[in-house]
Amino acid sequence: MRYTMFKRALIGKPLKTSELGEQRLGVLKALAILSSDALSSVAYGPEQVLIVLSTIGLIAFWYSIPIGIGVLILLTALILSYRQIIFAYPHGGGAYIVSKSNLGKNTGLVAGGSLLVDYILTVAVSVSAGTDAITSAFPQLHPFNVVIASVLVILITILNLRGVTESASVLAYPVYLFVLAVVILIVVGIWQVATGHIPAESHTPIGTVVPGISLFLLLRAFSSGCSALTGVEAVSNAVPNFKEPEAKNAVNTLIMMGIILAILFSGIMFLAYYLGIAPKGEETVLSQMAAKIFGRNFLYYFVQGTTALILVLAANTGFSAFPMLAVNLASDKYLPRMFLNRGDRLGYSNGIITLSITSILLIIVFGGNTEQLIPLYAVGVFIPFTLSQTGMIIKWMKEKPAGWVFKLTINLIGALITLTVVIIFFATKFSQVWFVLIFLPIIVFVCHRIKRHYDAVGEQLRIMSSEAPLKFEGNVVIVPVAGITKVVENSLHYANLIGDTVIAVYVAFDRESEKKMEEKWAEWKPDVRLVTLYSAYRSLLRPVARFIDLAEEKAAENNFTISVLIPQFITKRRWHDFLHNQSSLLLRLYLIYQKNVIVTTVPYRLKK
Repeated sequence: MRYTMFKRALIGKPLKTSELGEQRLGVLKALAILSSDALSSVAYGPEQVLIVLSTIGLIAFWYSIPIGIGVLILLTALILSYRQIIFAYPHGGGAYIVSKSNLGKNTGLVAGGSLLVDYILTVAVSVSAGTDAITSAFPQLHPFNVVIASVLVILITILNLRGVTESASVLAYPVYLFVLAVVILIVVGIWQVATGHIPAESHTPIGTVVPGISLFLLLRAFSSGCSALTGVEAVSNAVPNFKEPEAKNAVNTLIMMGIILAILFSGIMFLAYYLGIAPKGEETVLSQMAAKIFGRNFLYYFVQGTTALILVLAANTGFSAFPMLAVNLASDKYLPRMFLNRGDRLGYSNGIITLSITSILLIIVFGGNTEQLIPLYAVGVFIPFTLSQTGMIIKWMKEKPAGWVFKLTINLIGALITLTVVIIFFATKFSQVWFVLIFLPIIVFVCHRIKRHYDAVGEQLRIMSSEAPLKFEGNVVIVPVAGITKVVENSLHYANLIGDTVIAVYVAFDRESEKKMEEKWAEWKPDVRLVTLYSAYRSLLRPVARFIDLAEEKAAENNFTISVLIPQFITKRRWHDFLHNQSSLLLRLYLIYQKNVIVTTVPYRLKK
């Protein structure tokens, strides 16, 4: 009881399955929670370009303008591409679904695995960056970086466990405040440029000859600037979270995000060049820019405060996209089925908690200093970018719908640019990204092992029409069932052997599955009574407990006993248990300690 009260106080009261539609997102709220990662990257993306160019000197900074234009061209290609992906694959999944459908299962797993790891890195890197901003303002807190970052992850986790709409309502304010702060910075900066308040001598004229510049260095600067595009794919993964029409609302959100990102990135890039700002280890480019334009006044601290806040909240993009991607992988049996379960607040809570735990472990392992993970974080995004673009090229070539040449051209341009970025990352930062060559094959291997297990279980439990059913001969026996499988058939035969009356009980989480089960049961076992119980809050224990209470009352009146016979299959290996919902074990423990009934488990052993 105390646990239940604490849980409700923390994440709120449970929601009915029928309230799922109310938990979906409109464009403005979706923009806030799905674009925080992409928008926050303008705080460090332009700076990454200048850091590379600074190895030549201030004279090379004018190259940031054509490099910025190149990043904007790639952004346009990505937005147009993911717009097509959303309409072509409206059930979500993004790069994973596109790659799996057009390039094969292993390629899809590479894309999906890359994004799963990327979302974990998103949380760890974003929260650590935000923590650094906090401890920079309060140096006495610096020894507690790991603790502060872990607490921030836990707070964001709780916010997401409370539901999608509630987290969106809270997160919308800081995201839009950051956009407002940077827009004010850009507008005031451009006004100062136009009115001559900023001297033209502060920057190198475009076209100045730069000794020592090379194509390799320019490509490296371009790839560094592309870090500003991380998070663009999040909308395509979370399409099912949108209000109807899902695809249209998702596309509108994607386009709005692209426009805002383009304005902020190009404005910061231009002002950084015009003001002649050089990267400093102790102060960010955005901070220097705000100080030059505003001075150290309220507006300066407003920009810095909202920047620190959005860097922390950029982690929420991972919390929004990771569970949805995990659902797609789990639906294809590549991840444990627990990722398909909705929590009390209708969110995919197992995915949210898994992301939280893994990101906290990453923060602890790296001591809250995750800068060395940024290249790995970026390459983890551009691999799925490249695969999804290539997958769409194959799709257009096979299907050739109306306007397919234009669509193919967009994806071809995007694929070539993103592939170039990946190659540059490996060529220039191999010591920081080599690990991707190890963890991706491991992820693919583990996913195949999980699917092999699920396929083996399905093969052993599936009832074949050609098979002769087992026959047994022989108080009231209640058999909770989760479907029509061999394990249920085995349990029913044993129930008929030991009981005078056998009642099968099925708990449905929605009316559609309730109706389907009744129809299938009537065809399969018309001689065994089936009682279906509807659970609006997706609880198995409560409806079964209430039914047993009624049965106990009847038993006391008619002087007979109640037995609950629980079907359970036993996996061949212990680790396989992790891949299955242990609902039978939970039901058994509950009944043994809470109800005055005989509880029996009928095991069905799997051989594979």
